Amino acid sequence: MRRRDVLAGAASVGALAGAGALAVYGVPSGVLSDESDDGLRHDPIEIETVEATGSDAGTQTIPADGTVTFVDLFATTCDICQDQMPALGEAADQVGDDVTFISITNEGEEQASDDELTDWWDEYDGRWQLGRDPTSELIVHYGTSTPIAVLFDGDGQVQWEESGRKTSDEIVSRIEGVLADD
Repeated sequence: MRRRDVLAGAASVGALAGAGALAVYGVPSGVLSDESDDGLRHDPIEIETVEATGSDAGTQTIPADGTVTFVDLFATTCDICQDQMPALGEAADQVGDDVTFISITNEGEEQASDDELTDWWDEYDGRWQLGRDPTSELIVHYGTSTPIAVLFDGDGQVQWEESGRKTSDEIVSRIEGVLADD
C-alpha cells in the first residue's frame, strides 16, 4: 500500500510540474512539425549550455544539425536520474564524438543555480554536454516525469523516446541502430 501511495504522490508532482510549466510558459510553439513523409521532425531549439565538467558554456541546437543527437531530460531532484548517471557516462564514452550527447534539465536558475547544478554534475560524474531548458519546451512536449531519453537521427527526426531508467547497453544499442541507418 505504501508503494502505491509513493508512486501516486510522484505522479502528482510530475503532473503539477508539467501543468505549472504550461501555465507559466504556455504551450510550446513549433516543437514538432510534419515536414516529411517519414515521420515527425523536431524543429531546432537553442538550449543554454552550462560550463561544467565535459561541458562548455554557450548554446546547443537540439537536435544538432546533421548529426545523431541523444538527449537525456533530467532533474537534479530525481532519484532515478541520479542512479542512471553511470549508465549515461558509459554510453557517452562508447558512442564518442559520432553523436551529440547532452543532458538537459528544465530547472530554471531559481531552482538550481549554476553552482548547484555543476556541483550535482560533479557529484554524479557527468562529463558530457550539460544544458538548461528554462522554458520547459522539451520537457512539456516529451512528458513530465524524468528521466526521458530522446534520440534524433541526423535529419532531426525522433527515432526513440522513452521515460524511465535505461541501461548503457540499451542507450548504445538505440544510438548504434540510428547511426547504422544514417
